[in-house]
Amino acid sequence: MSTPERPLSRTAIEVAILRALHELCDDPPRILDDPVIPLLLDGDLVQRARANPEWLLMPRLAALRSHVVLRSRYAEDCLREAVDRGVRQYVILGSGFDTFAYRQPEWAGSLRIFETDHAASQRAKLDRLRASEIPLPANLEFVAADFETSPLRDVLSAGGVDCGSPAFFSCLGVLIYLPVDAVQSIFRLVASFPKLSEIVFTFSQGSVDALAKDAAAAGEPWRGSYHPDALGAELSALGFSQVTFLSPETARELYYRDRTDSLPPPRRITIGRAVV
Repeated sequence: MSTPERPLSRTAIEVAILRALHELCDDPPRILDDPVIPLLLDGDLVQRARANPEWLLMPRLAALRSHVVLRSRYAEDCLREAVDRGVRQYVILGSGFDTFAYRQPEWAGSLRIFETDHAASQRAKLDRLRASEIPLPANLEFVAADFETSPLRDVLSAGGVDCGSPAFFSCLGVLIYLPVDAVQSIFRLVASFPKLSEIVFTFSQGSVDALAKDAAAAGEPWRGSYHPDALGAELSALGFSQVTFLSPETARELYYRDRTDSLPPPRRITIGRAVV
């Protein structure tokens, strides 16, 4: 008996809405410039949010919006460094409504970009891209995968990823929904790639009750949390040569120093980077 296909992720839509609100409503300079994401969403939904600015100022929503745009900006900054070092493959694990491929800067032209996610989420995204008449770039491939059940190396290889060449992986807002064995499989996979490969990822240090309850109610419960010290030791043991975490102080200096609105910098370490 075949395994039922997972439905479109509700949290993927919610993350896209947060990115759109940042693009349309937060003060410049934007942490992430993303003119594409509003085009993929219901315009009425975004307009209702813009018509209620007090809602945008709610501390919980502002903190979550800040985290969502920060993690994408940081990953893309790290990706540019990897491209400068000669990496030519970008694998987005749990791509959701990520829009990098459709607004890619000139420095990304040499990349092959692989969006990896559940088939239902990919179909929904493709439908919205078509409806908005956003063309698919020539250097983009879609790879359908279930991170809990798919042999990820085989899936990526079949989708065109060269496992013998360096690759940059992003895994944002994904690990928290996976069991420990699936998380370890992802890290082992990246560690098996050649030197210069790396992964930027997000993780939770512990449950935020309201957010965890919302995710569980959406059928996407949080399933794991990690302490940076323990996670760093685990990644080093897998063979990563460099493991770093974006501290609140560094994030504030790099991305929030000139902000005039209420978008808050992070208060905890939730973004990591591991280089093979």
